[in-house]
Amino acid sequence: MDIRPLTDHLSVSPQIALEDMPAIVAAGFGTVICNRPDSEVPPALHAARMAEAAEAAGLTFVINPAVHTGMTADLVQRQKQAIEASEKPVLAYCQSGTRCTVIWMLSEAATTPADDLIDIAAKAGYPLHALKPQLEAQRQG
Repeated sequence: MDIRPLTDHLSVSPQIALEDMPAIVAAGFGTVICNRPDSEVPPALHAARMAEAAEAAGLTFVINPAVHTGMTADLVQRQKQAIEASEKPVLAYCQSGTRCTVIWMLSEAATTPADDLIDIAAKAGYPLHALKPQLEAQRQG
């Protein structure tokens, strides 16, 4: 696993495996969010299978599939609510962790300066400076 913290309460990761769930619990996470559509992964990694493994390990599992062209306000809000509802830290995953990071940045844009969000993402290994105009527009909106 390649877990990359964004905040004390949220980390992101590239695709995880079924057998990673006990280690995710051991790392202190309470919720896993899947941002990866089933169409991108083999059947063994479909969200329903991942949910079964997560729940068997004692994790809450949230399915919130995202594609770069479909990051709607509803999708961003569902993610934010899932993160806020979790008493323990949250691990969100997708193919590389980038989508999870973008969703988080969009969810925080109204209250956090764009440069701060971009710096946090960069420290986690996601150079997303191209989002600055969109993040700034949300802060002003």
